Amino acid sequence: MELLERIEAHIRRHDLIEPGGEVMCLVSGGADSTCLWHALRELGYGVSAVHVNHGLRGEESEADAAFCRDVLEAEVIVATPASTEAELRNLRYSLTGGLRATGHTSSDQVETVVYRLAASGSTRGIKPKREDGVVRPLLTVWREETEAYCRAHRLAYRTDSTNPDTLRGLIREQLVPLLRQLHPAAEQNIARLADERPRLPRHMEDTLLELLATRDGTKAADLGGGIRATREYGRISLEHGPVRWGPWSIESDVPGLEVRARRPGDRLAGRRKKLQDVFVDAKVPRRERNSWPVVVRDEEVVAVPGIVEDPQVRVTGLRVTRT
Repeated sequence: MELLERIEAHIRRHDLIEPGGEVMCLVSGGADSTCLWHALRELGYGVSAVHVNHGLRGEESEADAAFCRDVLEAEVIVATPASTEAELRNLRYSLTGGLRATGHTSSDQVETVVYRLAASGSTRGIKPKREDGVVRPLLTVWREETEAYCRAHRLAYRTDSTNPDTLRGLIREQLVPLLRQLHPAAEQNIARLADERPRLPRHMEDTLLELLATRDGTKAADLGGGIRATREYGRISLEHGPVRWGPWSIESDVPGLEVRARRPGDRLAGRRKKLQDVFVDAKVPRRERNSWPVVVRDEEVVAVPGIVEDPQVRVTGLRVTRT
């Protein structure tokens, strides 16, 4: 049950699937996608399945397709082969549509970060939600856990005999075990590199940590940028002048407001409208939305500079349109 609760919490945090909504699982027959298919059904989602058969492994590919059709009730699509793992993945996505879930796990996240770090110096990981409707509900679950889940629920699954011969297999079979010898928490630490949540500047983090080192009495410190932090026992409050964010200057005399980047599931205060729809209506390019500031109170969006105005929030700078 704990695993299902973790999967559901991840889905809700990133708004991957509507509660009780329909989702198509892209299944290979392996432990990860079999666990995904079964877990989402257990959580009450309307689950269908699709398996794309590239026919690269002859009889083994046909057996995988038969397993997915007969056991996971999957529609089988026969596709032409591709030459690289990336091409195979893109082909699977292009042959399907709508909301699709894949069985990528924390283990896949580690392998992706290690590969991209070596190949391009990037720590960019697997997104929980792609712009084309592909979601990853198992990104907080490790591969060993999907295998254990299948065993616990008496679920058969397939094993791809060619996995060790791929670049991902090289990382999985050789590099990750060496990293684990270097430090037992290596995989967890590497997975955290892919976390896309914005971080405070290092000097701000250090100052706040110093303030929280003790809880006795009251202590204050300057965080820079006109922001001052005051700790009273175990509580920290921030006082500041205008907040500078990109081309905007944002200020208010009302306490309890916060300026931050958007988060999955954000909605306008007092309305049912999603922040995602606000950006779409304002024709804000997708690449700019994560860097756009929002003003919130109690986790509800009260203002979006240049788009949604609030009489208690003063904004100067770039203007787009008004809602």
